[in-house]
Amino acid sequence: MTEKILTTKKQGMAMLIGIILLYIAATVALIFSLEAGILAVTIPMLVILCLGWLLLPGLKVLRPQEALVLTLFGKYVGTIRGEGFYWVNPFCTAVNPAAKTKLNQSSDVDSGSSKGLNALFGGNTGAAAAAADSTGKRVSLKIMTLNNARQKINDCLGNPVEIGIAVTWRVVDTAKAVFEVDNYKEFLSLQCDSALRNIVRLYPYDVAPGIDTTGDGMADEGSLRGSSEVVAARIRDEIQSKVTEAGLEILEARITYLAYASEIAAVMLQRQQASAIIDARKMIVEGAVGTVEMALNRLNEGGMVELDEERKAAMVSNLLVVLCGTHDAQPIVNTGTLY
Repeated sequence: MTEKILTTKKQGMAMLIGIILLYIAATVALIFSLEAGILAVTIPMLVILCLGWLLLPGLKVLRPQEALVLTLFGKYVGTIRGEGFYWVNPFCTAVNPAAKTKLNQSSDVDSGSSKGLNALFGGNTGAAAAAADSTGKRVSLKIMTLNNARQKINDCLGNPVEIGIAVTWRVVDTAKAVFEVDNYKEFLSLQCDSALRNIVRLYPYDVAPGIDTTGDGMADEGSLRGSSEVVAARIRDEIQSKVTEAGLEILEARITYLAYASEIAAVMLQRQQASAIIDARKMIVEGAVGTVEMALNRLNEGGMVELDEERKAAMVSNLLVVLCGTHDAQPIVNTGTLY
């Protein structure tokens, strides 16, 4: 299905003025024909006054970044898009199967414009119903953001993680969006779920050895937490490849929430804490050994004191206890001798 833009239908104001003038002329002609008893004029004027309102449903008002997909007796006739006052065949109907679909995204709000149109046209008249229908069937061309619900997915190591994404998208082909899929909003939401699962399963939550996340056969350091930009870009490309046939463009995908699932969150936190403690201890020990080595070298260079191997071992032991201990050292002064 190829989108066909109707560019010659921006004649709403001229048509509205013409309808008003037609009613005025028909009313005046009816009055004079009744006074003159001219039946040949009276009947056509009555027909015009009774059926002239059928031209009103052809009037369409569009705001910026809106479009109407029109069909005539089931056949697609074209799309009007862009702000303006239009007049189309009054028997054309607007089609938008996703008009009543409410997702957790922008633009899915009830503006109450249908009620205003009903009041304008006076109750439940056919013109009011048609105008309200066209208002509710508008296809938004604005950039919208879909906040997909958080999902629990196993990463490549089998650990369950909870992740949520926000997808920025817009409609670029109204004909494909309306006719190629049953409901383009639900279609987009489903493809977001599927793409998120496909990509998350390729990455570990944290960097893990021997994991190939790029598919090139080489282990790398990709992870959900450390490579969020790369992961988001792959999710965006995955979604775009699926929704192109629906006339949608994916502008951006962002990870909005990422955490271990609740059933393993406490265990993984202990693991991270243990890893941090081990790294800190390694750093402390390396610093302490360097300090002891420097102290022994300075004592030997200055000739301040000569230490045999046993005294060196005792000094090294004491310094390591002082430097690596988690509490302040309590010195004990030995007034005697080691022997």
